[in-house]
Amino acid sequence: MEVRFPKINNKVNPYRDNVQGKANEPITVAGLLDRSKQILGPLYKGSAPDWTLEEIYNRLEDNAPRIAVIGGSSDHPAHIMDFKTSAHAAIRIWENGGVPFYFSTPVMCDGTAQSNQGMSYSLESRNAVAKMVVNQMEAHSYHGAFIIQGCDKQPLGVVSAMVHLDRIRQYRGEAPVFATFAPAHVLQGGTIPDDLFNELEELAILADHKGAPDIAYDLRDALAYILQCSSNTAFQGVLERATERGLITKAQHKDYEKRLAVATCDGSGGVCAFNGTGNSSRHLVAGMGLVHPSLELLTEAPNQAQVNGAVDSLANMINNPVFGAANIMASNIRNAIRIHSASGGSTNLMMHIVAGMLYGGYSFSLWDLDEIHHSHPIPDLFNYSLTEGRDIFSLAIQCCDGESRGMETLFHELIENGVPMDVEAPTVTGTTWKVRLENKESLSADNVKDNPVILSKPRRAFSGVDVLTGNFFESAVVKISGMPTPQLDQFDNKVAFVLYYENEEEANRNLLDPNLLTKLKESRSFSHESMVAMLKENAPTYVEAMKDLDYNTLFEQMVEEGIIKIAIIVAGQGPVAFGMPEMFTPMQHINANRKLKRIATLISDGRYSGVTYGAAIGHMTPEAIEDGGILYLQTGDVLFLALRKREIQVVDEEELHAGKLSFAFEPLRESRVDLAKERLDRIFQRQRLVAPSNLLVGHTDAANGVVPMMVKQVAKLDYKKDIQLPNTSTNV
Repeated sequence: MEVRFPKINNKVNPYRDNVQGKANEPITVAGLLDRSKQILGPLYKGSAPDWTLEEIYNRLEDNAPRIAVIGGSSDHPAHIMDFKTSAHAAIRIWENGGVPFYFSTPVMCDGTAQSNQGMSYSLESRNAVAKMVVNQMEAHSYHGAFIIQGCDKQPLGVVSAMVHLDRIRQYRGEAPVFATFAPAHVLQGGTIPDDLFNELEELAILADHKGAPDIAYDLRDALAYILQCSSNTAFQGVLERATERGLITKAQHKDYEKRLAVATCDGSGGVCAFNGTGNSSRHLVAGMGLVHPSLELLTEAPNQAQVNGAVDSLANMINNPVFGAANIMASNIRNAIRIHSASGGSTNLMMHIVAGMLYGGYSFSLWDLDEIHHSHPIPDLFNYSLTEGRDIFSLAIQCCDGESRGMETLFHELIENGVPMDVEAPTVTGTTWKVRLENKESLSADNVKDNPVILSKPRRAFSGVDVLTGNFFESAVVKISGMPTPQLDQFDNKVAFVLYYENEEEANRNLLDPNLLTKLKESRSFSHESMVAMLKENAPTYVEAMKDLDYNTLFEQMVEEGIIKIAIIVAGQGPVAFGMPEMFTPMQHINANRKLKRIATLISDGRYSGVTYGAAIGHMTPEAIEDGGILYLQTGDVLFLALRKREIQVVDEEELHAGKLSFAFEPLRESRVDLAKERLDRIFQRQRLVAPSNLLVGHTDAANGVVPMMVKQVAKLDYKKDIQLPNTSTNV
């Protein structure tokens, strides 16, 4: 049954008052609808075509809702099927009395951009997408949007655009902007062909026989995961080492690489099945109330009925400021942060959440996010695994089979575990969470009997991404929820030596060296006295047995026992300096070094993707190029990692040698002014490798979302007060 959209209640209608739009745009609408019917073919479920140019003109004149269907570029796997989804949406918008339009955004794939200069443009692309969408929506005066949500930075880029538009339109006294998000379906992980699997297992056996157990272990570890673009990188690293050691030829390496690559992705595309930024964005935007449940978690592109559910709900949102995009987001911000935390979300989103709120006109920072995160314990309710059949594709299957309701189930289980959730917040169903949760069918996580991804009983009492501070920086983020408790214990409340790199290229050159630890020992990069002091602090039960050992023996045994800790610093990677690329490649090199992996943490003013065995700490502010404390560290300095206390401190080494753990950074800063100037010169020189048009100069730092300064300056609203709930004007 068709649902009729109301006319836009708005004095402003440029299509009524300016004839050029009515002359130009009808052919684009008719073309979109003709093409949509042709694309759908036998799947077309609409009435006889009635989209004449005259009827389109009449709807534009009468201020019928002008709704943009926003897709993404088809050179990203998530958007391969946009042509079908956009066709369904355009047809239904027309049937309901609206006027559909279509445009798409660039969508860069972080996987493709890894290890090349494109990583310096990844974060910037979020703001570029937001700006482009605002431009297009304003120029063509669209009232709302149906957004095909993809991966990486596109989802929060379009969220930012929609809430920004909503705020500026209402400031001008115009109708609120409405938006509903349709996440791309989940891409099924690839399957390694049996013959290739057997050949790689034979290579692992050969590696064992040839005295290369590290290669055998890493190869079998990679074989245990679903096949995806990131696991291909793991295979690449171990196959390169196998080639270097003569276990396979270069030709064999390239053959294996090709056979793995072509078996990785399903031809219908989608968002990769691991719980990275793409699927974390899916969960987050759903938690913001911006995703209709009929489209949230699918295993293939949606059908007409599923799209209709989302499009029809717009009828309850149009003209109602309660359902304006900015108000829905802000009303749900606590829900979104708690869902992001409970589902083990990506650290990238710590910036994107803040950015979305700022674009929506709300005063918000990383510290507001952290306050919400820690105002009530958020249990770990996401039993996600890439090796045990619990990836996001598995969750999508459970939803499509009617066993789970995705984020509605997680929302319900958070309530059941005592977490305060804002059930009166509006969502794009045109109702509240309370209304949505009144339907109990398949709502409980216990409804999934076989390998549930969402749990009713927590894996542990805490989850999410934590904000750190210390005596040499203002903020950084760490995902300790990604570390099992015994693993966390190995790094928490430990002192660690700094191993300093000025940029990622320098880090990659050195971390790729399998003899790195040997070279650190031979060059005596860490003082003997500090190693003994570290022994006393990190492993007091070993002191008597090891304190009198010579330097080399002490170093080797502290490595062997995991007592020595190394904080690998990768500086010069922040938003202003280099676009804030992900530190994926350095992390892969750390993971490939069996001894280094067990003792190393990674600290950077860049971002990071994936995890290392030790804590991965990023988004450090101020960044090096802005005279942040990270600029002044050097190899051999000592840090204290208090991860559960959410602190990292520079240690006073003289006091440490005397057996006292105390912290001091300013004397170190003052003594290294010249070193800092030299490093800054090199950072500014390296900055020229990024196109000047795309530098993130004139933006806020990572703690404030990395948004244009003007966006932050006008963001004055209070998210606790300046919101509207159904049947109320304001509410907390």
